[in-house]
Amino acid sequence: MSAGIPDPAAPLTPTGNLRRRQVFSKMTEYSATIAAVIAVAVLVIVVFSVIQRGASALSLDFVFTAAPTGIGPELLGTAVIVGLGMVIAMPLGVLIALFLTEYAGNRAAGPIRLTLDLMNGIPSIIIGLFIFGLLVDHKQQSGLAGSVGLAIIMLPLIARGSQEVLLLVPSSIREASDALGVARWRSVLGIIVPSALGGIVTATVLAVARAAGETAPLIFASSLGDPSKFSLNPLEALPNVPVRIFTLSEEGNPEGFAQAWGMSLVLISLILFASLGARALLARSKRKMAG
Repeated sequence: MSAGIPDPAAPLTPTGNLRRRQVFSKMTEYSATIAAVIAVAVLVIVVFSVIQRGASALSLDFVFTAAPTGIGPELLGTAVIVGLGMVIAMPLGVLIALFLTEYAGNRAAGPIRLTLDLMNGIPSIIIGLFIFGLLVDHKQQSGLAGSVGLAIIMLPLIARGSQEVLLLVPSSIREASDALGVARWRSVLGIIVPSALGGIVTATVLAVARAAGETAPLIFASSLGDPSKFSLNPLEALPNVPVRIFTLSEEGNPEGFAQAWGMSLVLISLILFASLGARALLARSKRKMAG
């Protein structure tokens, strides 16, 4: 062979550059593994600490009765506030996802995705201030105001999660529908949305789990609820678990600390079970669409 031209029949030999790439690849793999182990370890430590300190407070009376010994009104108020927030955020999030995947062009989709990502990164304390100025200032606190704040937190999560699931629907389904002359809106409502329904529900559940523990918006919107009274009226301030945990943690009372840990255990258990159920539902949805 002439100078400068490698022999294709010659055996491959490692070079310094190849060895550097192999070392860098191994370092990256080990670093990622260590980071994952640290994340899981932190979660285990947090959950173990909450269980250790809050298990002693759990009982049927604690869960189903009112203050001063129970948290029933707080659980009911949290369910009402989070449920209304989901009712507000889910339709809007799914419609935004449908617009991005089915109707928007690249020029329109880019700014909307950027807006959703920015909304997802807004600190919850700023959302709480916004809700206070919009719905509470010079008026009265209400569960509905808290629901709107949580809906703002849920909206980008539902929209982005639903968008990713809708993109998993095979394009052949859309093409077959177009070939048959089916109107786009009928194709979306009758074929595409049902195919991705499991993933949309999963995104919604994950968003609910994310928002259920938010405290800042509820401090501004629904922190004056009476913990000794059960209420379903969203037009008045509703007692809720996150605000009650915050209040008890600031009192400096050992009995209050025990209640706060018990409420934390109940809340983290609900969030954990909701997240695990959502993951299982998402995996089932992906298998269904792949099949």
